[in-house]
Amino acid sequence: MTSTYEPSSRRPIADLFRKTAHAAVRVAVRAGIHPDVFSYASIVAAAISGWLFWQSTTHPRYLAVAVAFALLRLWLNMFDGMVALAAGKASKKGEIINDLPDRVSDVLIFVGVAHSGWCNPFSAYWVAIAALIVAYVGLFGQAVRVQREFSGVMAKPWRIVLLSIGALVTMFLVLTGRPFWFRGFMLLDWTLFAILLGCVQTVIVRISRIFKALG
Repeated sequence: MTSTYEPSSRRPIADLFRKTAHAAVRVAVRAGIHPDVFSYASIVAAAISGWLFWQSTTHPRYLAVAVAFALLRLWLNMFDGMVALAAGKASKKGEIINDLPDRVSDVLIFVGVAHSGWCNPFSAYWVAIAALIVAYVGLFGQAVRVQREFSGVMAKPWRIVLLSIGALVTMFLVLTGRPFWFRGFMLLDWTLFAILLGCVQTVIVRISRIFKALG
């Protein structure tokens, strides 16, 4: 039995990114795979990414693989919702199962980064905390029946994109024997500082938009 439920809010996703999943969505729907499977799989991908970041202390090339799994986590987060809608299995419970793994995944990835040896652990831990606050503030609008907020420069996809760039550049510099620090901080520290500042901007923008909508 299919559902006519429509999610009250959907994250805006770039068409190019969405197009990468169309064929896979059709396969998943025909196979009858429940969308929650992909939600849980995103946690597994994030856990592997975090572990690879941690192990990259002694294996710098793991940074590239860690980035790949972090991006896979993003893809799976998008994919579960697409499958749910295509299969008519969207539901209120599904919204929770879709969203909660995101928060777990953020923590798993950035804790791995914290212990990678390529940054000060506190930098990554503060980003993990900031990521949770950004998501929490985004939910405020939905809680007061205005709208879920996805605005701001440092929404979930951009945190991972910026982290990926910082990690890949760090790997390149390390493998080529070039310095990967500047003014007392490592490159990945500066990357995390940028993410943290972006999270602050995002929180301010989201709260402002929610207050404006409330009138």
